[in-house]
Amino acid sequence: MAFKIVRQPKKIVVLGAASSAAALRSGHERAAQALRAAGLVDRLKAIGFEVTDLGDTPAQVFQPDDEHPRARNVAAVLKSLSDLRPRVEAAVKSGALPLVLCGDCISVLATVAGVRRYYRNVSLIYVDRDADLNGPATTLSGCVDGMVISQVIGRGAPELTRFWGEPPLVREPDIALFGYERLDPPEEQYLLGSPLQRHPAVEVTAVGAATAARTALERVHAAQHEFVLHFDVDVISSEDFGATDFPGAGGLTWNEAREALRVFVRQPNLAAIEVAAFNPELDPDGNAARKLVDLLAEILSTRLEVEVKAGSTDPPPVSPDNSQPPSKLDSMPS
Repeated sequence: MAFKIVRQPKKIVVLGAASSAAALRSGHERAAQALRAAGLVDRLKAIGFEVTDLGDTPAQVFQPDDEHPRARNVAAVLKSLSDLRPRVEAAVKSGALPLVLCGDCISVLATVAGVRRYYRNVSLIYVDRDADLNGPATTLSGCVDGMVISQVIGRGAPELTRFWGEPPLVREPDIALFGYERLDPPEEQYLLGSPLQRHPAVEVTAVGAATAARTALERVHAAQHEFVLHFDVDVISSEDFGATDFPGAGGLTWNEAREALRVFVRQPNLAAIEVAAFNPELDPDGNAARKLVDLLAEILSTRLEVEVKAGSTDPPPVSPDNSQPPSKLDSMPS
């Protein structure tokens, strides 16, 4: 049976992915709670959105897991992904824009899988300081968040590459790495022969953030089919934002990140947006949370202006991909 997704440009569904299991410390499993407490939902309503808050997935908290040094806490990571995926599916089916507030970057597997429940062709804009192309054979830390793109393209930990029925979850030419600057030697080696689209931080600064963003969208064919936007806050220089597990000098400035995000968020084929890796434990006075809420409200307001002016454009009806495992949503009425 085919479903026709009718876009609702004034609607947002807020989802919390409460996990730090894929990281190397606890804390950002509480990111969604902290952003709500900083007024995110009220701000989105004030600028004109109808907001539905579906709450958080059950918390999965980082544990040392010395028994699995090459891929830590995989069972907890899988539990978090399995809890998030049907929530994303339901949000996509409603026609609203899912806004996924993540602890772990690995949550992108569930977000993309949830979008692919209804759209065959899905691209990924991956805004992150790291390429996340390690795997169990190359990792030095066992941190699953350092393997995210490897999982997406089907070359990471087997338990996670199988999260989507048949890998890859997204084809390499349909993924844009945007704003990265930290590469381990095995990642550098892999990129030499990879068709992944690459926009390192130095390029973004050189050509301008908005220009680089438009180029990234063109290269992953975002005008032709849906895409997921993943935004890891550690892409921003620690001089502008430090409440994340791996801050550092360099990267993108706050204004560069804002300019790029404004371009990405204005696109009509944006199917979901993730905000990842904000750690409230590193923000004792709440200033970073409020700053991040300000940023999200600003960039999303530009999307609302564009969509209200243009009207909603209905994508063609598609059939759910029968190759994937059954979902809780399969039993939901249309």
